[in-house]
Amino acid sequence: MNHFCKTTDIPDLADWLKLGRRLREEPELLGLLGRGKTLCLLFFNNSLRTRLSTQKASQLLGMEVMVMNFGSEGWSLEYRDGTIMDGGPAEHIREAAPVVAQYADIIGIRAFAKLTDREADYAEEVLQGFVQHAGVPVLNMESATAHPLQALADALTIEQFRKSKRPRVVLSWAPHPRALPQAVPNSFVEMMRALPVDLTITHPEGYELAPEFTGGLVPEYDQEKALREADFVYVKNWSSYSDYGAILSQDPDWMMTGSKLGNARFMHCLPVRRNVVVADGVLDGDRSLVLQQAANRTIAAQLALAHLIQSNF
Repeated sequence: MNHFCKTTDIPDLADWLKLGRRLREEPELLGLLGRGKTLCLLFFNNSLRTRLSTQKASQLLGMEVMVMNFGSEGWSLEYRDGTIMDGGPAEHIREAAPVVAQYADIIGIRAFAKLTDREADYAEEVLQGFVQHAGVPVLNMESATAHPLQALADALTIEQFRKSKRPRVVLSWAPHPRALPQAVPNSFVEMMRALPVDLTITHPEGYELAPEFTGGLVPEYDQEKALREADFVYVKNWSSYSDYGAILSQDPDWMMTGSKLGNARFMHCLPVRRNVVVADGVLDGDRSLVLQQAANRTIAAQLALAHLIQSNF
């Protein structure tokens, strides 16, 4: 595994989940596997869980960590080749990426979608710019189209709490006051397709995700029907893919409530808008797994970093 940019980079998901279960009981199981290695985390966008969990994971592995809020502290970067740089960007990715690589053995990148140009976002110019020019392993800490660390934590959570061999999992859209990217639902769907689960996606018409992630799975537009007999309900907002970046609905009836959830376990990546995306009673109730998901983020980062170290050094 040269890089960890998407869920399909995981060579053997069953082995990763098995090791993840052991790490939950023994956080220092892998010892100082990363001793002598430096991880540089570049944040083009804000973070709470991703930043702290990845730092903790690297420290558990014995790594040194450098963190830079690139969006506010770094030079603006140019990604296009052959351009005349007489505008805003002050540095080209061709210089910036290899310079960072001289200081770090692994580079973590967090760079969200801009939601103005679908082709540009889905080309992943920031993430792929570092993959192409850094010459060291790259860790995706959420990009324009994918959040594999979150999806791995979600898989660890479902494996931790499932009661049947093939649980029924529902991904439900919810309203939000802002246009949000498709990265989390994209990776969640991709991950669930690799697990022994029955997956249903439910959302208003117009919110269909990119076919490359859904694999032809047909959505259910009736939320109530989709939620029947669910074991896990993952709630998330995203903006339109077809009418790219648009908010097509803010229907409050799609908010998750206790009556809709029933006996299912509630999941969300956080942060979450209370009483917009989900009712207080669900988030604070005993069916909520959001804190367990957050805890599993450290394990997910340990798994990704450990495999990058073992594969590349």
